Amino acid sequence: MIYVAADHHGVELKAKINEWLKGREFDFEDLGAYEYNPWDDYVDFAIDAAQRVAQDVVHNRGILICGSGVGMCMAANKVKKIRSGLGFAPDQVYAARKEDNINILSLAADSLDEVVALEMVEKFLETEFIKSDSYLRRDEKIARYEREPAQNKRG
Repeated sequence: MIYVAADHHGVELKAKINEWLKGREFDFEDLGAYEYNPWDDYVDFAIDAAQRVAQDVVHNRGILICGSGVGMCMAANKVKKIRSGLGFAPDQVYAARKEDNINILSLAADSLDEVVALEMVEKFLETEFIKSDSYLRRDEKIARYEREPAQNKRG
């Protein structure tokens, strides 16, 4: 399942992404915002989507949109098992998914062209994490820190 959410800054871009997902028959759920409300908070949408993605990080993914993309990314990364990355170019998103195992893509509605945003979404959804020793080791270090932050040391 793909969970898509945006604050008021991202409502229009989210609608375009939803159309794209629907046209390609992806299974997705729109978690809001459903209309422009300048008083909504990106945190609420990000945490809701991240918690849903975290229920099954093997099969679920998320796409979050706010003005800068940073707020959504920061909030989502507070949820255990979430690896949200801020997308700024299709090749960078490809590498982030392939090598860093991001499971949520955060986008900046205020500074992204719709075509580039959709290219990033496509890279994010069509790229699999490469389970090589080095990438798995790094992913496990993050997971270990989430489980036992005080016990972690370098190495």
